[in-house]
Amino acid sequence: MKKLILVTSPPACGKTFISRQLAAKLRHIVYLDKDTLIVLSKQIFAVAGEEYNRSSEFFEKNIRDYEYKAILALAMEALEYADSVLINAPFTKEIRNKEFIGSLKAELAKKGAKLCAVWVETSPEVCRQRMIRRNSDRDSWKLSHWDEYIKTVNFNAPKEVGSDLIIFKNSTREEFLSSMKQTLSILEK
Repeated sequence: MKKLILVTSPPACGKTFISRQLAAKLRHIVYLDKDTLIVLSKQIFAVAGEEYNRSSEFFEKNIRDYEYKAILALAMEALEYADSVLINAPFTKEIRNKEFIGSLKAELAKKGAKLCAVWVETSPEVCRQRMIRRNSDRDSWKLSHWDEYIKTVNFNAPKEVGSDLIIFKNSTREEFLSSMKQTLSILEK
């Protein structure tokens, strides 16, 4: 059966590293990273004369949802030609929305595919340290307003996905290795 694999979590939990590792080990897979769309988002900020801030009201209202619609449209198209598509993206709102999950599962069923959601579980302090290390402009506001930002982040695994959820623990190297082995065994079925 075809699969849409969503690797999801709050920012800096290790989604990109884990997604790339999974994509390299799985066969017949298309890898999509929502961060690839950031170049377009930056242009929208510039054209609108807005400060580049992916935590801003402007981003939430005019960019965020369109990035998700675009990456999902690319994934659905890719499922016409590939056994599996892996999307690396936070999906912070969508993964907790039962209606969204139900609609996505129904759309996938029409394509003979199923949803596999991989939730990357990482401690908030490890995420903060990773943001500091990666030194990305997308994290500038978050780091300079850490206390305000962290109150808005839900690190709990999303129950709305149901049995299609895989928990990938990623606060230590040992957790990563164990979770990688377990996740691959589930996705390779």
